[in-house]
Amino acid sequence: MEAMENLLTRRSCRNYTEKQVPDELLDKVLEAGTFAASGMNRQSTYLVAVRDKETRDLLSKINGEVIGREGDPFYGAPCVIVVLAAPDPTYLEDGSLVMGNLMNAAHALGLGSCWIHRAKQTFELPIGKELLKKWGLPENLIGIGNCILGFEAEAPAEKPRKEGRIIKID
Repeated sequence: MEAMENLLTRRSCRNYTEKQVPDELLDKVLEAGTFAASGMNRQSTYLVAVRDKETRDLLSKINGEVIGREGDPFYGAPCVIVVLAAPDPTYLEDGSLVMGNLMNAAHALGLGSCWIHRAKQTFELPIGKELLKKWGLPENLIGIGNCILGFEAEAPAEKPRKEGRIIKID
């Protein structure tokens, strides 16, 4: 029942404190990401946890530039987990499952999280390719998402679920 409660109460957080995510919590979130299902058990995803402020801010800047937006698209979160995948037939699905596991694990551990898009565009850019090289990763990886992570400054508001989204065929 606790797992169901976590699934039903997780919300995307868009307001964080400056407190950094400690190693013991970050490691548990990352471990949960590695246990996401993957097509044919390829496990072709990579998780890059960024707590270094300079790198985090660079990723935020690039992300904002992709959509022509100023400000911090990472909402002040002190940690970003970049999810990347090797180009195989199920890379998008596999990476999406990793993102889901990361966000659900974060909530279960008392952390806030949010999926920030534009990782694909970020790592198609020359600066993104440079980062992959710097991190010792293959340059052909595809960005799936940025999971921002941190302690919530305030609890996200609960939003009602839309009606009519479940169809049962008996």
